[in-house]
Amino acid sequence: MRVALFVTCINDLLHPRTGQAVVALLERLGVEVDFPAEQSCCGQPQFNTGYRHATEPLVRRFDRAFRDYEYVVTPSGSCAAMVRDNYSRIGVKAAAEGRGRGLIDAAAVAVPKTYELTEFLVDVLKVEDVGAYYPHTVTYHPTCHGLRLLGLGDRPRRLLEHVKGLELRELPGAEECCGFGGTFAVKNPAVSAAMGADKVRNVVGTGAEAVCAVDNSCLLHIGGTLTRQGSAVRPVHIAEILASTEGSVR
Repeated sequence: MRVALFVTCINDLLHPRTGQAVVALLERLGVEVDFPAEQSCCGQPQFNTGYRHATEPLVRRFDRAFRDYEYVVTPSGSCAAMVRDNYSRIGVKAAAEGRGRGLIDAAAVAVPKTYELTEFLVDVLKVEDVGAYYPHTVTYHPTCHGLRLLGLGDRPRRLLEHVKGLELRELPGAEECCGFGGTFAVKNPAVSAAMGADKVRNVVGTGAEAVCAVDNSCLLHIGGTLTRQGSAVRPVHIAEILASTEGSVR
């Protein structure tokens, strides 16, 4: 099987190890992974801020970059949700404005083939035990886009429960937003910080060594709050846990 990795902006710029972990994990499972160089931003920051027309070239670019692949896999529930939940809407609105069906056609190709990593593992590869080893206590934060828009449900937890050496600890208030919300954190910094503080209090209360999620954007917010509070709890993307083996774990 040959898939394309959609690494996303935050991972490319700030968390390159997550993209590397996805490649290592999928190749270990027998998947051939390509990285189309034409890929760019999914358009979520522009769209969420109200600049729908500025998002349209990125929908076309996504289509060009990934059109020839059967599956597009991304380590981001947020960006996967942008493609799956909004690309079709963008196309429909453009058509209603008399600008043709090009974006509708692009979305029709992109939407069904785009998968967040954990749903690709569970739903497409039909695997829950990926042969990972991570001898640490971990708590899991289900991010808003993954939970509410993608409907990931317990897929990430099922994968974590099969990781050798990992002790999964329940996170109180797990389904509450961490406060990042992309541009929300910029427009409403005080509210964002307060929500982050609530989330971190619950994370620290678990006594876990690490907090994991399917989105590094949320982990960036949670991790920043942990650092400012002087906590030793470390944020780690689920891909990095699942890619770890007895010979590579840190």
